[in-house]
Amino acid sequence: MGFGSPLHWIVLVLVVVLLFGGGRISGLMGDVAKGIKSFKKGLADDEDETPVRTVAPAPVQQIEVTAQPQPQPAPQATPVTPDQKQV
Repeated sequence: MGFGSPLHWIVLVLVVVLLFGGGRISGLMGDVAKGIKSFKKGLADDEDETPVRTVAPAPVQQIEVTAQPQPQPAPQATPVTPDQKQV
């Protein structure tokens, strides 16, 4: 006799009814039914709403980058010795 036998199910249902009582179980099932109905209504409301308009992203501006020449370092001054003539 496994757990799936009809006798086990009957005993299980009787124990649950004795522990919780008939009124509690019917009230609980009513609450579950209300929850399922409100869930289905919420899903139906979402489908009926107009779709949200999405905003397209702004176009990206392309910036052209050109290579600029690097500045040349200034020539180093050479010290003038007294025996050299300045021009």
